[in-house]
Amino acid sequence: MKLTVEETEQVYEEPITTQAPTQLNGADVFIETLKKHQVEVIFGYPGGAVLPIYDALYKNPIKHILARHEQGAIHAAEGYARVSGKVGVVIATSGPGATNLVTGIADAMMDSIPLVVFTGQVATTVIGTDAFQEADIIGITQPITKHNYQVKDVADFPRIINEAFHIASTGRPGPVVVDIPKNMATGLFVTPKDEDQEVNLPGYQPTTKPNFLQIQKAAQAISTAKQPLILAGAGVLFAKASDELAEFAEKYQIPVTNTLLGLGGIEGNHPLFLGMAGMHGTYTANMAIQTCDLLINVGARFDDRLTGNLNYFAPNARVVHIDIDPAEIGKNVPTEIPIVADAKEALEALIAHEAPKGNTAVWLESLNISKEQYPFHYQASEERGLLPQQVLELVHEYTNGDAVVTTDVGQHQMWTAQYYKFRSPHNWVTSGGLGTMGFGFPAAIGAQLAKPDAKVVS
Repeated sequence: MKLTVEETEQVYEEPITTQAPTQLNGADVFIETLKKHQVEVIFGYPGGAVLPIYDALYKNPIKHILARHEQGAIHAAEGYARVSGKVGVVIATSGPGATNLVTGIADAMMDSIPLVVFTGQVATTVIGTDAFQEADIIGITQPITKHNYQVKDVADFPRIINEAFHIASTGRPGPVVVDIPKNMATGLFVTPKDEDQEVNLPGYQPTTKPNFLQIQKAAQAISTAKQPLILAGAGVLFAKASDELAEFAEKYQIPVTNTLLGLGGIEGNHPLFLGMAGMHGTYTANMAIQTCDLLINVGARFDDRLTGNLNYFAPNARVVHIDIDPAEIGKNVPTEIPIVADAKEALEALIAHEAPKGNTAVWLESLNISKEQYPFHYQASEERGLLPQQVLELVHEYTNGDAVVTTDVGQHQMWTAQYYKFRSPHNWVTSGGLGTMGFGFPAAIGAQLAKPDAKVVS
Protein backbone atom coordinates (compact mmCIF):
# COMPACT_ATOMS: atom_id res chain seq x y z
CA MET A 1 0.00 0.00 0.00
CA LYS A 2 1.40 3.40 -1.01
CA LEU A 3 1.14 6.37 1.35
CA THR A 4 0.82 9.94 0.17
CA VAL A 5 3.32 12.56 1.42
CA GLU A 6 0.68 13.98 3.75
CA GLU A 7 -0.07 10.56 5.21
CA THR A 8 3.65 9.82 5.70
CA GLU A 9 4.17 13.06 7.65
CA GLN A 10 1.11 12.27 9.73
CA VAL A 11 2.47 8.81 10.59
CA TYR A 12 5.85 10.18 11.73
CA GLU A 13 4.31 12.99 13.76
CA GLU A 14 2.55 10.49 15.99
CA PRO A 15 4.64 9.31 18.96
CA ILE A 16 5.62 5.69 18.56
CA THR A 17 6.58 5.04 22.22
CA THR A 18 6.06 6.82 25.50
CA GLN A 19 9.39 7.50 27.29
CA ALA A 20 9.39 6.93 31.05
CA PRO A 21 10.75 9.73 33.27
CA THR A 22 14.51 9.52 33.71
CA GLN A 23 15.48 8.11 37.11
CA LEU A 24 18.55 9.51 38.80
CA ASN A 25 21.45 7.28 39.74
CA GLY A 26 24.06 7.97 42.41
CA ALA A 27 26.33 9.86 40.00
CA ASP A 28 23.48 12.16 38.96
CA VAL A 29 22.66 12.94 42.59
CA PHE A 30 26.38 13.49 43.24
CA ILE A 31 26.51 16.19 40.54
CA GLU A 32 23.22 17.79 41.61
CA THR A 33 24.50 18.09 45.19
CA LEU A 34 27.75 19.71 43.99
CA LYS A 35 25.70 22.25 42.05
CA LYS A 36 23.81 23.13 45.23
CA HIS A 37 27.16 23.89 46.83
CA GLN A 38 27.87 26.23 43.89
CA VAL A 39 30.87 24.22 42.75
CA GLU A 40 32.15 25.83 39.57
CA VAL A 41 35.25 23.79 38.85
CA ILE A 42 36.52 20.27 39.57
CA PHE A 43 40.14 19.18 39.18
CA GLY A 44 40.62 15.54 38.28
CA TYR A 45 41.70 12.61 36.19
CA PRO A 46 39.25 9.89 35.07
CA GLY A 47 39.50 6.14 35.44
CA GLY A 48 37.24 3.08 35.36
CA ALA A 49 35.82 3.40 38.88
CA VAL A 50 34.66 7.00 38.35
CA LEU A 51 33.45 6.79 34.73
CA PRO A 52 29.77 6.89 35.83
CA ILE A 53 30.51 10.19 37.60
CA TYR A 54 32.24 11.54 34.50
CA ASP A 55 29.20 10.54 32.41
CA ALA A 56 27.02 12.60 34.76
CA LEU A 57 29.54 15.45 34.80
CA TYR A 58 29.58 15.57 31.00
CA LYS A 59 25.90 16.54 30.97
CA ASN A 60 26.32 19.39 33.46
CA PRO A 61 27.84 22.89 33.43
CA ILE A 62 30.50 22.32 36.13
CA LYS A 63 33.91 22.93 34.55
CA HIS A 64 36.33 20.00 34.73
CA ILE A 65 40.09 20.65 34.60
CA LEU A 66 41.90 17.59 33.29
CA ALA A 67 45.30 17.24 34.97
CA ARG A 68 48.11 15.06 33.65
CA HIS A 69 48.63 13.51 37.07
CA GLU A 70 46.42 13.34 40.15
CA GLN A 71 48.98 15.14 42.32
CA GLY A 72 48.88 18.07 39.90
CA ALA A 73 45.09 18.09 40.16
CA ILE A 74 45.06 18.34 43.94
CA HIS A 75 47.75 21.05 44.08
CA ALA A 76 45.71 23.04 41.55
CA ALA A 77 42.67 22.63 43.81
CA GLU A 78 44.76 23.90 46.73
CA GLY A 79 45.75 27.01 44.75
CA TYR A 80 42.11 27.56 43.79
CA ALA A 81 40.93 27.21 47.40
CA ARG A 82 43.65 29.45 48.85
CA VAL A 83 42.96 32.31 46.44
CA SER A 84 39.16 32.04 46.11
CA GLY A 85 38.31 31.20 49.72
CA LYS A 86 36.04 28.43 48.38
CA VAL A 87 36.36 24.68 48.85
CA GLY A 88 38.61 23.03 46.27
CA VAL A 89 37.09 19.90 44.69
CA VAL A 90 39.14 16.97 43.38
CA ILE A 91 38.21 13.65 41.80
CA ALA A 92 40.36 10.61 41.02
CA THR A 93 39.81 6.96 40.30
CA SER A 94 40.39 4.03 42.65
CA GLY A 95 43.70 2.44 43.60
CA PRO A 96 46.67 4.35 42.15
CA GLY A 97 44.47 7.31 41.24
CA ALA A 98 43.51 7.73 44.89
CA THR A 99 46.99 7.04 46.27
CA ASN A 100 48.48 9.65 43.91
CA LEU A 101 46.43 12.22 45.85
CA VAL A 102 47.96 11.40 49.23
CA THR A 103 50.76 14.00 49.10
CA GLY A 104 48.28 16.76 48.26
CA ILE A 105 45.88 15.65 51.00
CA ALA A 106 48.70 15.73 53.56
CA ASP A 107 49.79 19.13 52.24
CA ALA A 108 46.26 20.54 52.60
CA MET A 109 45.96 19.12 56.11
CA MET A 110 49.22 20.72 57.26
CA ASP A 111 48.32 24.11 55.76
CA SER A 112 44.58 24.06 56.62
CA ILE A 113 43.34 24.20 53.01
CA PRO A 114 39.62 23.36 52.55
CA LEU A 115 39.27 20.50 50.04
CA VAL A 116 36.68 17.84 49.32
CA VAL A 117 38.42 14.93 47.64
CA PHE A 118 36.32 12.31 45.84
CA THR A 119 37.98 8.98 45.13
CA GLY A 120 36.62 6.09 43.13
CA GLN A 121 36.51 2.66 44.72
CA VAL A 122 35.83 -0.88 43.57
CA ALA A 123 32.26 -2.13 44.04
CA THR A 124 31.18 -2.88 47.59
CA THR A 125 30.74 -6.54 46.62
CA VAL A 126 34.52 -6.96 46.15
CA ILE A 127 35.98 -4.54 48.72
CA GLY A 128 38.52 -6.42 50.81
CA THR A 129 39.30 -9.05 48.15
CA ASP A 130 42.34 -7.23 46.66
CA ALA A 131 40.29 -6.53 43.57
CA PHE A 132 41.84 -4.80 40.56
CA GLN A 133 42.83 -1.23 41.49
CA GLU A 134 41.58 -1.54 45.05
CA ALA A 135 43.27 0.48 47.81
CA ASP A 136 42.08 1.19 51.34
CA ILE A 137 42.05 4.95 50.87
CA ILE A 138 40.00 5.41 54.06
CA GLY A 139 42.70 3.73 56.13
CA ILE A 140 45.50 5.46 54.23
CA THR A 141 44.10 8.97 54.63
CA GLN A 142 42.64 8.78 58.14
CA PRO A 143 45.67 10.50 59.77
CA ILE A 144 45.83 13.27 57.12
CA THR A 145 42.19 14.39 56.81
CA LYS A 146 39.72 16.23 59.01
CA HIS A 147 37.30 13.41 58.27
CA ASN A 148 36.62 10.78 55.62
CA TYR A 149 33.63 8.81 54.36
CA GLN A 150 32.88 5.76 52.26
CA VAL A 151 29.47 5.79 50.59
CA LYS A 152 27.66 2.52 51.40
CA ASP A 153 24.12 3.49 50.40
CA VAL A 154 23.12 5.55 47.35
CA ALA A 155 20.58 7.37 49.52
CA ASP A 156 23.45 8.77 51.63
CA PHE A 157 25.00 10.79 48.79
CA PRO A 158 23.35 14.17 49.63
CA ARG A 159 23.97 13.88 53.37
CA ILE A 160 27.61 12.81 53.04
CA ILE A 161 28.48 15.50 50.50
CA ASN A 162 26.73 18.20 52.54
CA GLU A 163 28.63 17.13 55.65
CA ALA A 164 31.94 16.95 53.75
CA PHE A 165 31.65 20.54 52.52
CA HIS A 166 30.59 21.72 55.98
CA ILE A 167 33.51 20.02 57.74
CA ALA A 168 36.08 21.13 55.15
CA SER A 169 35.10 24.80 55.28
CA THR A 170 34.22 25.46 58.92
CA GLY A 171 36.34 25.65 62.04
CA ARG A 172 39.94 25.11 61.09
CA PRO A 173 39.70 24.31 57.35
CA GLY A 174 41.09 21.09 55.95
CA PRO A 175 40.62 18.19 53.53
CA VAL A 176 37.76 15.67 53.65
CA VAL A 177 37.86 12.45 51.58
CA VAL A 178 34.70 10.82 50.19
CA ASP A 179 35.31 7.32 48.80
CA ILE A 180 32.70 6.22 46.23
CA PRO A 181 32.38 2.52 45.30
CA LYS A 182 31.48 2.15 41.64
CA ASN A 183 28.12 0.44 42.31
CA MET A 184 27.11 3.40 44.50
CA ALA A 185 27.59 5.73 41.50
CA THR A 186 25.53 3.48 39.20
CA GLY A 187 22.87 2.48 41.73
CA LEU A 188 19.41 4.04 41.39
CA PHE A 189 18.51 6.82 43.79
CA VAL A 190 15.07 5.96 45.13
CA THR A 191 14.94 7.90 48.41
CA PRO A 192 13.07 11.23 48.19
CA LYS A 193 15.47 14.12 48.63
CA ASP A 194 14.99 16.53 51.52
CA GLU A 195 15.85 19.83 49.84
CA ASP A 196 16.21 21.68 53.17
CA GLN A 197 18.27 19.03 54.91
CA GLU A 198 20.54 20.73 57.45
CA VAL A 199 23.89 19.37 58.53
CA ASN A 200 23.56 17.97 62.04
CA LEU A 201 26.88 16.92 63.58
CA PRO A 202 26.60 17.03 67.39
CA GLY A 203 30.23 15.93 67.77
CA TYR A 204 31.56 18.69 65.54
CA GLN A 205 30.69 22.18 66.81
CA PRO A 206 33.64 24.57 66.31
CA THR A 207 33.77 27.51 68.71
CA THR A 208 33.77 30.79 66.80
CA LYS A 209 32.77 33.37 69.44
CA PRO A 210 35.44 34.33 71.99
CA ASN A 211 34.92 34.04 75.72
CA PHE A 212 34.28 37.54 77.09
CA LEU A 213 36.39 37.02 80.24
CA GLN A 214 39.37 35.92 78.12
CA ILE A 215 38.97 39.01 75.93
CA GLN A 216 39.00 41.13 79.10
CA LYS A 217 42.21 39.44 80.27
CA ALA A 218 43.86 39.98 76.88
CA ALA A 219 42.81 43.64 76.80
CA GLN A 220 44.20 44.17 80.32
CA ALA A 221 47.50 42.52 79.31
CA ILE A 222 47.71 44.82 76.26
CA SER A 223 47.11 47.94 78.34
CA THR A 224 50.00 47.15 80.71
CA ALA A 225 52.49 45.84 78.13
CA LYS A 226 55.46 48.03 77.21
CA GLN A 227 56.70 45.86 74.36
CA PRO A 228 53.75 43.96 72.85
CA LEU A 229 54.00 42.09 69.55
CA ILE A 230 51.39 40.51 67.23
CA LEU A 231 52.29 37.25 65.50
CA ALA A 232 49.76 36.77 62.68
CA GLY A 233 49.36 33.44 60.92
CA ALA A 234 47.22 32.00 58.14
CA GLY A 235 44.24 31.91 60.50
CA VAL A 236 43.86 35.65 59.88
CA LEU A 237 43.51 34.97 56.15
CA PHE A 238 41.08 32.07 56.54
CA ALA A 239 38.91 34.22 58.81
CA LYS A 240 39.04 37.10 56.27
CA ALA A 241 40.28 39.27 59.13
CA SER A 242 43.04 41.31 57.44
CA ASP A 243 41.19 44.60 57.91
CA GLU A 244 40.52 43.80 61.57
CA LEU A 245 44.19 42.89 62.11
CA ALA A 246 45.34 46.25 60.75
CA GLU A 247 42.70 48.12 62.76
CA PHE A 248 43.64 46.28 65.97
CA ALA A 249 47.38 46.92 65.45
CA GLU A 250 46.79 50.59 64.66
CA LYS A 251 44.42 51.16 67.59
CA TYR A 252 46.89 49.84 70.18
CA GLN A 253 50.07 50.72 68.18
CA ILE A 254 51.39 47.16 68.28
CA PRO A 255 53.96 45.96 65.71
CA VAL A 256 53.09 42.92 63.58
CA THR A 257 55.11 40.00 62.28
CA ASN A 258 53.84 37.20 60.03
CA THR A 259 54.48 33.51 59.73
CA LEU A 260 55.35 32.23 56.25
CA LEU A 261 51.73 31.28 55.52
CA GLY A 262 50.39 34.44 57.16
CA LEU A 263 52.06 36.77 54.63
CA GLY A 264 49.49 39.13 53.12
CA GLY A 265 47.55 39.29 56.38
CA ILE A 266 48.83 42.84 56.71
CA GLU A 267 50.13 45.02 53.88
CA GLY A 268 53.83 44.42 53.22
CA ASN A 269 54.65 48.13 53.45
CA HIS A 270 52.54 48.87 56.53
CA PRO A 271 54.56 51.00 59.00
CA LEU A 272 53.82 48.55 61.85
CA PHE A 273 54.92 45.48 59.85
CA LEU A 274 58.30 44.00 60.80
CA GLY A 275 58.44 41.33 58.08
CA MET A 276 58.30 37.56 58.39
CA ALA A 277 59.56 35.86 61.56
CA GLY A 278 61.32 32.54 61.98
CA MET A 279 64.32 30.74 60.52
CA HIS A 280 64.27 32.81 57.32
CA GLY A 281 62.66 35.90 58.83
CA THR A 282 63.93 39.42 59.37
CA TYR A 283 66.38 40.31 62.11
CA THR A 284 63.93 42.85 63.53
CA ALA A 285 60.97 40.44 63.68
CA ASN A 286 63.00 37.75 65.43
CA MET A 287 64.58 40.16 67.91
CA ALA A 288 61.11 41.55 68.63
CA ILE A 289 59.95 38.03 69.55
CA GLN A 290 62.96 37.56 71.82
CA THR A 291 62.48 40.88 73.64
CA CYS A 292 58.69 41.41 73.69
CA ASP A 293 56.85 41.28 77.01
CA LEU A 294 53.51 40.27 75.45
CA LEU A 295 53.15 38.01 72.41
CA ILE A 296 49.69 37.96 70.80
CA ASN A 297 49.44 34.97 68.47
CA VAL A 298 46.53 35.29 66.04
CA GLY A 299 45.92 32.12 64.01
CA ALA A 300 49.44 30.67 63.96
CA ARG A 301 50.50 27.23 65.18
CA PHE A 302 53.99 27.90 66.63
CA ASP A 303 55.73 25.49 64.24
CA ASP A 304 59.42 24.65 64.61
CA ARG A 305 60.54 26.83 61.66
CA LEU A 306 59.15 29.80 63.57
CA THR A 307 60.17 28.98 67.13
CA GLY A 308 63.48 27.16 66.84
CA ASN A 309 64.43 25.78 70.27
CA LEU A 310 61.30 26.17 72.37
CA ASN A 311 63.38 26.62 75.53
CA TYR A 312 64.58 29.97 74.22
CA PHE A 313 61.51 31.19 72.34
CA ALA A 314 59.99 34.49 73.51
CA PRO A 315 61.59 34.09 76.96
CA ASN A 316 60.20 37.33 78.44
CA ALA A 317 56.67 37.20 77.03
CA ARG A 318 53.26 36.51 78.42
CA VAL A 319 51.46 34.66 75.61
CA VAL A 320 47.96 35.34 74.29
CA HIS A 321 46.95 32.71 71.71
CA ILE A 322 43.85 33.20 69.54
CA ASP A 323 43.02 30.09 67.51
CA ILE A 324 39.87 28.37 66.28
CA ASP A 325 41.52 24.98 66.88
CA PRO A 326 41.77 24.38 70.65
CA ALA A 327 44.31 21.59 70.03
CA GLU A 328 46.89 24.18 68.92
CA ILE A 329 46.70 26.28 72.08
CA GLY A 330 49.41 25.26 74.54
CA LYS A 331 50.59 22.45 72.24
CA ASN A 332 54.08 23.88 71.70
CA VAL A 333 54.28 27.14 73.68
CA PRO A 334 52.77 27.59 77.17
CA THR A 335 49.85 30.03 76.90
CA GLU A 336 48.72 32.30 79.70
CA ILE A 337 45.61 33.70 77.98
CA PRO A 338 43.96 31.20 75.58
CA ILE A 339 41.16 32.45 73.32
CA VAL A 340 39.42 29.74 71.29
CA ALA A 341 37.61 31.62 68.54
CA ASP A 342 37.50 32.69 64.93
CA ALA A 343 40.26 35.28 64.42
CA LYS A 344 37.86 37.88 63.00
CA GLU A 345 35.45 37.52 65.93
CA ALA A 346 38.27 37.76 68.48
CA LEU A 347 39.89 40.81 66.86
CA GLU A 348 36.54 42.57 66.59
CA ALA A 349 35.96 41.94 70.30
CA LEU A 350 39.39 43.32 71.20
CA ILE A 351 38.86 46.39 69.03
CA ALA A 352 35.48 47.05 70.64
CA HIS A 353 36.85 46.59 74.17
CA GLU A 354 37.68 50.02 75.60
CA ALA A 355 40.77 49.13 77.60
CA PRO A 356 43.43 51.77 78.37
CA LYS A 357 46.11 51.89 75.67
CA GLY A 358 49.67 51.18 76.67
CA ASN A 359 52.53 53.46 75.64
CA THR A 360 54.51 51.66 72.92
CA ALA A 361 56.24 54.69 71.39
CA VAL A 362 59.75 53.84 72.66
CA TRP A 363 59.33 50.19 71.58
CA LEU A 364 58.22 51.17 68.06
CA GLU A 365 61.05 53.66 67.68
CA SER A 366 63.66 51.05 68.58
CA LEU A 367 62.13 48.57 66.10
CA ASN A 368 62.08 51.16 63.30
CA ILE A 369 65.78 51.86 63.90
CA SER A 370 66.44 48.12 63.76
CA LYS A 371 64.52 47.82 60.46
CA GLU A 372 66.72 50.52 58.93
CA GLN A 373 69.98 49.07 60.28
CA TYR A 374 69.32 45.39 59.52
CA PRO A 375 67.29 44.95 56.33
CA PHE A 376 67.56 41.95 54.03
CA HIS A 377 70.48 42.67 51.73
CA TYR A 378 72.64 41.18 49.00
CA GLN A 379 75.76 42.25 47.14
CA ALA A 380 75.06 42.86 43.48
CA SER A 381 77.85 43.28 40.93
CA GLU A 382 78.36 42.88 37.20
CA GLU A 383 80.74 39.98 37.85
CA ARG A 384 78.08 38.04 39.76
CA GLY A 385 75.37 38.67 37.15
CA LEU A 386 71.67 38.93 37.90
CA LEU A 387 70.85 37.60 41.36
CA PRO A 388 67.60 35.82 42.34
CA GLN A 389 66.88 38.49 44.94
CA GLN A 390 67.09 41.17 42.25
CA VAL A 391 64.72 39.21 40.03
CA LEU A 392 62.16 38.99 42.83
CA GLU A 393 62.45 42.69 43.61
CA LEU A 394 61.83 43.43 39.93
CA VAL A 395 58.81 41.10 39.86
CA HIS A 396 57.46 43.03 42.84
CA GLU A 397 58.14 46.33 41.10
CA TYR A 398 56.52 45.31 37.81
CA THR A 399 53.42 43.84 39.49
CA ASN A 400 53.19 46.59 42.14
CA GLY A 401 52.84 43.87 44.78
CA ASP A 402 49.38 42.94 43.48
CA ALA A 403 50.12 39.64 41.72
CA VAL A 404 49.12 36.21 42.95
CA VAL A 405 52.45 34.51 43.65
CA THR A 406 53.03 30.76 43.94
CA THR A 407 56.27 28.91 44.65
CA ASP A 408 57.77 25.48 44.92
CA VAL A 409 59.80 24.75 48.06
CA GLY A 410 63.33 25.76 48.96
CA GLN A 411 65.59 28.79 48.89
CA HIS A 412 63.63 30.56 46.14
CA GLN A 413 60.51 30.19 48.32
CA MET A 414 62.26 32.00 51.18
CA TRP A 415 63.63 34.73 48.89
CA THR A 416 60.09 35.30 47.60
CA ALA A 417 58.76 35.59 51.15
CA GLN A 418 61.52 38.07 51.94
CA TYR A 419 61.54 40.28 48.85
CA TYR A 420 57.97 40.25 47.54
CA LYS A 421 55.84 42.67 49.59
CA PHE A 422 52.22 41.54 49.35
CA ARG A 423 49.76 44.41 49.26
CA SER A 424 46.62 42.36 49.82
CA PRO A 425 45.52 39.03 51.32
CA HIS A 426 44.95 35.72 49.49
CA ASN A 427 47.71 36.36 46.93
CA TRP A 428 50.40 34.12 48.46
CA VAL A 429 50.21 30.41 47.62
CA THR A 430 52.97 28.17 48.89
CA SER A 431 53.45 24.81 50.60
CA GLY A 432 54.39 25.53 54.20
CA GLY A 433 54.03 22.63 56.61
CA LEU A 434 54.68 19.68 54.29
CA GLY A 435 57.13 21.49 52.00
CA THR A 436 55.94 19.83 48.80
CA MET A 437 58.17 19.96 45.72
CA GLY A 438 56.30 20.51 42.46
CA PHE A 439 53.57 22.52 44.19
CA GLY A 440 54.05 25.89 42.51
CA PHE A 441 53.02 25.39 38.89
CA PRO A 442 49.75 23.43 39.38
CA ALA A 443 48.88 25.77 42.27
CA ALA A 444 49.31 28.69 39.85
CA ILE A 445 46.85 27.09 37.43
CA GLY A 446 44.29 26.73 40.21
CA ALA A 447 44.92 30.30 41.38
CA GLN A 448 44.40 31.65 37.86
CA LEU A 449 41.09 29.81 37.57
CA ALA A 450 40.07 31.35 40.91
CA LYS A 451 41.04 34.86 39.72
CA PRO A 452 40.85 34.86 35.91
CA ASP A 453 41.69 38.56 35.63
CA ALA A 454 44.62 38.56 38.06
CA LYS A 455 48.31 38.44 37.23
CA VAL A 456 49.65 35.10 38.49
CA VAL A 457 53.39 34.50 38.85
CA SER A 458 54.85 31.11 39.67
